[in-house]
Amino acid sequence: MNRTHKIIAGCLVALATSVLLAHAHPFGDAGLAAPRQQGTILQHADVPAAVRTTLETKCADCHSMQPRPPLYARIAPVSWLVERDIVEGRKAMNLSQWDSYSADKQEELKAKILSETKLHKMPLPQYRFIHWSSTVTAPEIDAIASWARGSTASPDISTAGQPLMAADAVRGKLAFEKRCTGCHSLDENREGPHLRGVYGRASGSVPNFGYSAALRQARITWDDKTLEHWLAGPDEFVPGVDMDFHVAKPQERVDIVRFLKESAGK
Repeated sequence: MNRTHKIIAGCLVALATSVLLAHAHPFGDAGLAAPRQQGTILQHADVPAAVRTTLETKCADCHSMQPRPPLYARIAPVSWLVERDIVEGRKAMNLSQWDSYSADKQEELKAKILSETKLHKMPLPQYRFIHWSSTVTAPEIDAIASWARGSTASPDISTAGQPLMAADAVRGKLAFEKRCTGCHSLDENREGPHLRGVYGRASGSVPNFGYSAALRQARITWDDKTLEHWLAGPDEFVPGVDMDFHVAKPQERVDIVRFLKESAGK
């Protein structure tokens, strides 16, 4: 066997081995070899057509039961990395199971979709590197923003006239854990800065945290009024900030503010 034949034989053996190893699933089985499920994601949800198209074409490969695996996804170890992203993506949000999420969970996910597409954290960089057309464009982000913010009544930045109970820190802690801990912690910087002591603190003042220029320059002191306004609509209160998540329910906002106030010892 000459050298060329040996090289070809070696390549064929390596390819066959990679195909066989693709049947191993060290990060979980994403079902890439199974027939693609029929139907449309979010088919029973009230989602504008433009947003549905964006989610189907740029998110569903990792966040639904309807991925479109390319040929390289059937060859290890690339298949393992693809499956890892899909398995983790479905854990975070599965668009094929959207109808099974509670209304609160749907609101949380909409805000997360908006935040991560606006900051270009999603789709993942490795996905965008291969799928050049998968970057979510500015018009698509605007459509997602309208959907995410318009799914509930536009939140007032004031609680005046609202039939609210007295603010309660215990309820606020529960609301904080449900609404805020995806990006924030009391004591550690995450996607957002740590929030212990935020009540009474100046905006954009946590050392070594990468705030947006808009928030660094806002010079806001966080108190009952400003925190409630912020939670109602960050980018309306301070245009140009990175945070898009809002708390639509006035009662939850005042409860979270009370919790943050008490956690600061105020």
